[in-house]
Amino acid sequence: MKNGKLFSHLILILISLLSIFPFLWLISTSLKGAGENIFAYPPVFIPSDFTFENYAGVWKRVNLLGYFINSMIVAAGTVLLNLILSSLAAYPLARMEFKGKKIIFFAILATIMIPFQAIMLPVYLITIKLHLTDNVNNLAGYIGLIMPFAVSAFGIFLMRQAFLTIPKEMEEAAIIDGCNAFQVFWKVLLPMVKPSLAVLAIFTFIGSWGEFLWPSIVLTKESLYTLPVGVNNLQGMFSANWRYIAAGSIISIVPIIVFFLSMQKYFISGENEGAVKG
Repeated sequence: MKNGKLFSHLILILISLLSIFPFLWLISTSLKGAGENIFAYPPVFIPSDFTFENYAGVWKRVNLLGYFINSMIVAAGTVLLNLILSSLAAYPLARMEFKGKKIIFFAILATIMIPFQAIMLPVYLITIKLHLTDNVNNLAGYIGLIMPFAVSAFGIFLMRQAFLTIPKEMEEAAIIDGCNAFQVFWKVLLPMVKPSLAVLAIFTFIGSWGEFLWPSIVLTKESLYTLPVGVNNLQGMFSANWRYIAAGSIISIVPIIVFFLSMQKYFISGENEGAVKG
């Protein structure tokens, strides 16, 4: 039994190292000086000419701060709308009885199987028809980036499962005290599913922060570029300097790590909370 556990742990450690190796190599490349060959064979993992100049250089030569602010606005808006709309949609599916509830729920779940690329063209046409592009103004550009991802089937499913774990007695006691349906949702049930809200916030933030396809299609102004789009442009601007490209990529990853670490105490409990009832 012990040997079996040891073997399992070794396999998991190996997989973890393989998964994290590209990230570590990116860090290594970003810390190598101009005099060091990053394509040397055999590869050199630990820099011999250690420097932070690549980070300072890429920060000065491109508007990374502007890209960062744009990404924060888009990610914050997407997370906030997902938390509100997913919770509002999940509450009646979990706590109310009405005709066609199961059909609606399964129809929502079915949308998970549809990739965004399949609906990208009609969403783009709708965005243009509603004048939600940066050609109108910056605010319209931000709204056009956020609205297609303002709610998700995964978020509705996760919040529904979280609401199902709350005893009916809590809701009944609130109604007896004079609360209406919205007050029960807002003041009683929602505070009790904070871990699930944190899980949804983490997944939504990571997805929104790393989104490249939609911003690259919708945006026309460089001043509204998000970090993934801006970092992608580094390849064209510094095609001979992969150190800058690596440094820009690391800078774009840091906010995701910080956000996850700040929310991780809710992460495990929130995942378990959403997996209790089906």
